[in-house]
Amino acid sequence: MLLDRSQTNNSPDRELESARKRAAFSALLNLCLALGKGYVGLRAGSTALLSDAIHSATDVLASTAAYIGLWVAGRRHPSFPYGLYKAETIATLVSSIAVILAGYEIGRRAIFGPESVPDVRIALPVAVISLFASLSFGLIQVRAGERLTSPALIADGKDYLADSLSTAVVILGLVGTWFGYKIDRWAAVIVSIFVFRSGGLLLMSALRDLLDVSVDRQVERAIIALVERHPAVNRVEKIMSRRAGGRFIVDLDVVLRTPSHEVADKVSDSLEQEITKRFPRVVMARVRPHFHPTPEIKIITPVTDTHGRIADHLAKAPWFLVETIDRASGALIHKELVENPHRGAEKKRGYLVGSWLLSLKPDKVVVAKAREGTAEALLKGAGVMVEEAGGMSPGHSGSKNKKD
Repeated sequence: MLLDRSQTNNSPDRELESARKRAAFSALLNLCLALGKGYVGLRAGSTALLSDAIHSATDVLASTAAYIGLWVAGRRHPSFPYGLYKAETIATLVSSIAVILAGYEIGRRAIFGPESVPDVRIALPVAVISLFASLSFGLIQVRAGERLTSPALIADGKDYLADSLSTAVVILGLVGTWFGYKIDRWAAVIVSIFVFRSGGLLLMSALRDLLDVSVDRQVERAIIALVERHPAVNRVEKIMSRRAGGRFIVDLDVVLRTPSHEVADKVSDSLEQEITKRFPRVVMARVRPHFHPTPEIKIITPVTDTHGRIADHLAKAPWFLVETIDRASGALIHKELVENPHRGAEKKRGYLVGSWLLSLKPDKVVVAKAREGTAEALLKGAGVMVEEAGGMSPGHSGSKNKKD
């Protein structure tokens, strides 16, 4: 899931730098594991441990590919206006191919290679140490990849987990050999199956990303909810999204409550900034405004009492008369009186009242006299029409929460 930017102090560029450092350390660790298991596997004559060393050796290539992908993902170039974030996906693809090839090579050597009885006293301690290192770092790497939303790091972490499973099988094979069972070869075969399956899952994940799989529905719904909370927005008509490596690109068609092109441009810019601010994985958000006249108009009038006498001051009004009018006929559909929840505020009353009125999504606010107050400025900035009543009352009476 995408994190709200307020929950993290890291920018996407800083997260890329952190991911690159992790990938570099991963390549170094894999190199050490491959050399250690390979050397001991040769000395002990263990087919399974040698197969596991081959797995770790291909992981060096995969980790290096992840590092290169993360490095390229942070570059900027005018020929790639959407960024180079899919370099991470390509790195994941390379990782998956490397893992599949490792599975094939391990299985081939296990089935067709010479059978030998390994020296368990030499091989077992190295296998146990390798298991602990692979399992621990794999879990850490997956969690870091999820936190940084980096598919390359997640793929690398899962590769380590697959390596730890294969090493666990090697340990079982060595223990069986200690008790006189010649199962070292078959342990290597099982290792190849684990590795091959892991590579296949990574390959499918990379292909989905390269084919522009959409952002998951939960994230899309969160973005829609954020946009539709804006007072000038009537609804989100359409949303299209796609993944770009660990980042997201979102395209929305939004129906606004105002026909003003000037207001529509301001609202679109504001929404685009808000989306990328609240969802740091969204590197590009595009909002296309539309205006479709609604069948109803919502008019709000500040009043002094339940009889509907218009108040002189918008923010200080004790009540607000909310009327819903049929656009075509002008007939009153519904009305109710709501109490001003911020009338007694000592500070920022205009801001609080204006923000609260915007949450009601009015089309028009009728005032006794036009002022340059904070509440009025907020309403006008959101595209709400603020109109003088000409000294007349709104003409509709009612009581608190009464509905017609």
